[in-house]
Amino acid sequence: MLGAGSAPPAPSPSLPRPPPHVGLIWSPAMDPARPECPFQYLIETLNDNPEKKFYNIPKLGGTKYDTLPYSIRVLLETAVRNCDGFLVKKEDVMNILDWKTKQNNVEVPFYPARVLLQDFTGIPAMVDFAAMREAVKNLGGDPMKVHPACPTDLTVDHSLQIDFSKCAIQNAPNPGGGDLQRPLAKVSPLKVQPRKVPCRGQTGCKGPCDAGESSRNSGKFSAQIENTPILCPFHLQPVPEPETVLKNQEVEFGRNRERLQFFKWGSKVFRNVAVIPPGTGMAHQMNLEYLSRVVFEVKDFLYPDSVVGTDSHTTMVNGLGILGWGVGGIETEAVMLGMPVALTLPEVVGCELTGLASPLATSIDVVLSITKQLRQAGVAGKFVEFFGTGVSQLSVADRTTIANMCPEYGAILSFFPVDNVTLKHLKHTGFDKAKLEFMEAYLKAVKLFRNDQISSEEPEYTQIIQIDLSSITPYVSGPKRPQDRVAITNMKSDFQACLNEKIGFKGFQIAVEKQNDIVPVEYEGNEYRLSHGSVVIAAVISCTNNCNPSVMLAAGLLARKAVEAGLMVKPYIRTSLSPGSGMVTHYLSSSGVLPYLSKLGFEVVGYGCSTCVGNTAPLPEAIRNAIKQGDLVACGVLSGNKNFEGRLCDCVRANYLASPPLVVAYAIAGTVNIDFQTEPLGIDPNGKNIYLHDVWPTREELQQVEEEYVISSMFKELKEKIEKGNKRWNFLEAPESVLFPWDLKSTYIRCPSFFDKLAKEPISLQPIENAHVLLYLGDSVTTDHISPAGSIARNSAAAKYLTNKGLTPREFNSYGARRGNDAVMTRGTFANMKLLNKFIGKPAPKTVHFPSGQMLDVFEAAELYQKEGIPLVILAGKKYGLGNSRDWTAKGPFLLGVKAVIAESYEKIHKGHLIGIGIAPLQFLPGENANVLGLTGKEQFSISFPQELFPGITLDIKTNTGKVFRVIASFENDVETTIYKHGGILNYVARRFL
Repeated sequence: MLGAGSAPPAPSPSLPRPPPHVGLIWSPAMDPARPECPFQYLIETLNDNPEKKFYNIPKLGGTKYDTLPYSIRVLLETAVRNCDGFLVKKEDVMNILDWKTKQNNVEVPFYPARVLLQDFTGIPAMVDFAAMREAVKNLGGDPMKVHPACPTDLTVDHSLQIDFSKCAIQNAPNPGGGDLQRPLAKVSPLKVQPRKVPCRGQTGCKGPCDAGESSRNSGKFSAQIENTPILCPFHLQPVPEPETVLKNQEVEFGRNRERLQFFKWGSKVFRNVAVIPPGTGMAHQMNLEYLSRVVFEVKDFLYPDSVVGTDSHTTMVNGLGILGWGVGGIETEAVMLGMPVALTLPEVVGCELTGLASPLATSIDVVLSITKQLRQAGVAGKFVEFFGTGVSQLSVADRTTIANMCPEYGAILSFFPVDNVTLKHLKHTGFDKAKLEFMEAYLKAVKLFRNDQISSEEPEYTQIIQIDLSSITPYVSGPKRPQDRVAITNMKSDFQACLNEKIGFKGFQIAVEKQNDIVPVEYEGNEYRLSHGSVVIAAVISCTNNCNPSVMLAAGLLARKAVEAGLMVKPYIRTSLSPGSGMVTHYLSSSGVLPYLSKLGFEVVGYGCSTCVGNTAPLPEAIRNAIKQGDLVACGVLSGNKNFEGRLCDCVRANYLASPPLVVAYAIAGTVNIDFQTEPLGIDPNGKNIYLHDVWPTREELQQVEEEYVISSMFKELKEKIEKGNKRWNFLEAPESVLFPWDLKSTYIRCPSFFDKLAKEPISLQPIENAHVLLYLGDSVTTDHISPAGSIARNSAAAKYLTNKGLTPREFNSYGARRGNDAVMTRGTFANMKLLNKFIGKPAPKTVHFPSGQMLDVFEAAELYQKEGIPLVILAGKKYGLGNSRDWTAKGPFLLGVKAVIAESYEKIHKGHLIGIGIAPLQFLPGENANVLGLTGKEQFSISFPQELFPGITLDIKTNTGKVFRVIASFENDVETTIYKHGGILNYVARRFL
């Protein structure tokens, strides 16, 4: 990837301490010719300290300010500070101040303090920046002006795949990929027997430390990732990593070398960019543990921390009192270039928490209960803000878990204002006393600090939902959607009902006479019996729950009790433990529970997304064959937040979300078809039945372990390790040229074609004439359906492209890893095997090319349409674009030639993606849809746009059959219509440099 004649850069850590990033984020305030901010009279000093200035916003609104929700107060502060009369007008400030009457009626700008990227969605953003430099240069501009203008942190966390599990090499379909440039060490596929590892430099050891299965080659330990220490449970001294982690990380670096070199180039040439290398942790985990400031201090000014990110779970930081949410990669790029996020001034739903959850209810139970109640209350597109006596009884870990799940109930964010619990947490995680003191003083001065003792000061909300935590009992969610909760007490009867139900969100339609079928299978010399409900995947993964020490420790304590009782997990079950960061491994190890998790098969496989995004190693062939032979409804159980059908594995039809201890419990039971109240988990060596209540840890046990082991030193050590980076990253070579030296042979990084037709001025809006329907879809089409993130199927259009480039299936890697290559991602658009296109009538990534009548892969059909000069539209039902935000869910259809989507309703983030790339989001009138209007999808559609396009305008669509119907142009504000007129936000931003 180095340019011709360029010398390798000197190896050095490329990860500074998360910046204070010099200067405010870009805004009109940085333009020397800008008019003076009209609110400078609000600037004061904190405690008469001239080096600590701030805008005293409460003086602007008086009692009106006091009634604002805390989250709206943060929006108001950013508007006041960045007000210039252009992008942020005085009118915008007053609209926010008048939130009570203006909510849901006006659009307002929001300048976040920083941006967070993860590699799957971050790489297309960085590739677009590199391509924008090329475009600006080609049109006579200065490419050196193209920089992210606000602090941007990119975490490489989504490239981890589980190639090694339980220290055995799995025959995964894609453990290699790309130009590795250096051979990987040869490793025996035989299972390594665990051995006791003595503590290093420790005298008086109570005994050998069981640190998991270690490498047989001690030389490998010199290459271990330094920032993920495993500690001896007796005296907290570092011991070697399990071989599983090292091997997965070694393969990860080899497989993704091109991407990593590109990221490192970006961190060198783009100002304000810091890259956190692989093996460190998840984006939202790092955002919470390491990148969060709570209060920014820049050039003597104090202001609230806030963030937008390309990961929908950026919302986790709201549990720390930091306003933040996930946006599309396209919108993020605009923020990185100094544009504000435009949003409709939201309604704010106050969620009053009272009571205390029962000992059996973990944080995930609280999360799923709140998820269901908020979803039923209809909070989509709204802010949620928590208050009440129950809030102070939730730890910051509990709050962040709840905030992390807000995309699942449709809210923009779920905000917990800073209070004493927050400050106590920050003290334990390494914030120094002086910073905490001025932080508390500032937050109280601007009334962003919540005092739980004074209930009369609670803000006014659009509506209030009351939730009694004491009424919450343990639940799981599934078998196909996160919102379908099932009480543990009803799990067996519910699963049996699902077998009976017709195929749908809760049904599998298994014939009654086959529901008790047993399929014997031989595995590793022993015979096992599989049936409907058999658990074949059990994953405690790096999402949602791993930020919460109590639920992870509960899993560990349950494992310890189970092992001590003589219980085990069947060897064919794909078990894995992928923590959110080294800190999680740290406290699991130091508390002494990690060896027990390993004993049950839950061994640390690495740090980052794995099972969560479909990167699961294949099931053993014997197990796959048995499932197919018996047409069994096999199950996966994971502690994540997405369980759409087929996400984990194509032969696993039922997937349940559960808390980490319940994941372990179901793995031990081996089935979800069990009543924990009346049926045992297993039998001990003495023939005694062992029930769930026998091994479930009490709240007192959890609190004792958490207080003893989850301490400030863990956070401090984590931060120190992150700052050092790791050896593989530090010595990785990368170019330093102003323009990126694109490698035409690369199958990972490719200059995209978005700027190929860029002109200095936008052309007038063009009609869509005689468009064919590419796909006719139903309700709840997810971003997984539109743009998969998992493995590349061998018979897919993307696979054919990669094969033609000389790659073998083992080198395909995943769609997520190849998001920097538009050719792969366009071919991967709508390539999900579960895509249900009404033209086909069964799940398949296929469609019909109507001019020829052929049934083809979606890409092949779109390619034919483009050759024929025929534009395309998509017909869809409700909630189009549900799920994780991914910009390729818009970029892919755009490059396929899709000009408009006509749906009953949209997921908000995805709709923003469509507009941002230049696809018109059109919405059927209330009560109408394609079926009601008698549309078959075989028609050709013509749509004209007025030059004076405005939000919510109604348009006429004419078909070649003579039918005419009306739709709503689903633009929410003038910014969206302006971006659409420019042909998308990339063109709009690029023109700013010209």
